[in-house]
Amino acid sequence: MAPPLGAGVVTALVGFTSSFAVVLSGSTAVGASSAQAASGLLALCVTQAIGMMALSYRYRMPITLAWSTPGAALLAGTGAVAGGWPAAIGAFVVTGVLIVVTGLWQRLGTLVAAIPVEIAQAMLAGVLLPLCLAPVRAVQTSPAVVAPVILVWLVLQRYAQRWAVIAAFVTAAVAAGVSIVVQHRHLDVGAMAPRLELTLPHWSWQALIGVAIPLYIVTMASQNIPGTAVLASFDYRVPWRAAMTVTGLGTVVGAPAGGHTINLAAISAALAAAPAAHPDPKRRWIAAFTAGAMYLLLALGSAAVVTLIATAPAGTLETVAGLALLATLGAALGAALRSEHREAAVVTFLIAASGVGFAGIGAAFWALLAGLVVRKVLR
Repeated sequence: MAPPLGAGVVTALVGFTSSFAVVLSGSTAVGASSAQAASGLLALCVTQAIGMMALSYRYRMPITLAWSTPGAALLAGTGAVAGGWPAAIGAFVVTGVLIVVTGLWQRLGTLVAAIPVEIAQAMLAGVLLPLCLAPVRAVQTSPAVVAPVILVWLVLQRYAQRWAVIAAFVTAAVAAGVSIVVQHRHLDVGAMAPRLELTLPHWSWQALIGVAIPLYIVTMASQNIPGTAVLASFDYRVPWRAAMTVTGLGTVVGAPAGGHTINLAAISAALAAAPAAHPDPKRRWIAAFTAGAMYLLLALGSAAVVTLIATAPAGTLETVAGLALLATLGAALGAALRSEHREAAVVTFLIAASGVGFAGIGAAFWALLAGLVVRKVLR
């Protein structure tokens, strides 16, 4: 029993610490306050925990869920949307509905799968680029805090890659704590208690086109489809309709509290599904169930993490987020440039990286549209 329990705890810790900073960056970029960002992190932890516990127990498979890290990066690159935070909430609700429909209506899933891989990955890479540049900029603004974080990350990349981002976060937390004490900064202890900040959704066509559609495409192409492939590599056939229904409804339920999207885990899925979790494939579901229980515990600390980060020196959060996304950026660039349609991929990448939107719609949508047009013309 011990191996799957340990694998579940590691799965949750790696999933949370390696990308929570990206979630906070995305939420604040589209208009959330610190309290609303903390509420969103809490909602994501709870909804994905309940979802993976239900799916893994029902199907006796190590089905792990996660928040959409690429989706959070997309939000960070999109910035403020027409209608503010309520409009972003409305876009999250629509994204959840689209995910549910994908599970029930096969044609929509086929249509998403038909989007060229190089275009979807180039859009993702363009969105990630500004975030991955953040550690470089942060060295200039807060060198005493940021430099040790980058150094620890680099050393762990060499000797224990799985723990590199976690070690970077711990280093950032320690450095931030020292900075708070030395500079006598005020730490709002009362804000560390977990609580939900509900927001009534508002729908604007700019947010639906510029946030909901790209968020849905990125989540499907970079999380749900790869997540299915990862489990298939360990001989598990994901119950597609059930998984999309659970994650879609979980997204809809968590959206008013600030949760952007939950989905099948891709990168961390192997931690619970691999033989290291348990020699018997029929017992590995315990690892996923344990990961869900662990996320419920981590949810209790979400507000404390946000409060600490908010008091930390400028650039701390952005540095951890940027380092966490470097591997994803590398994979996205590789997938985008391997295709014979490089020109279309490069155009998509540049427009997404520019961050320049039109008609109140973010750059990600226009990048996707331009890439498809260029690919069609040059094909």
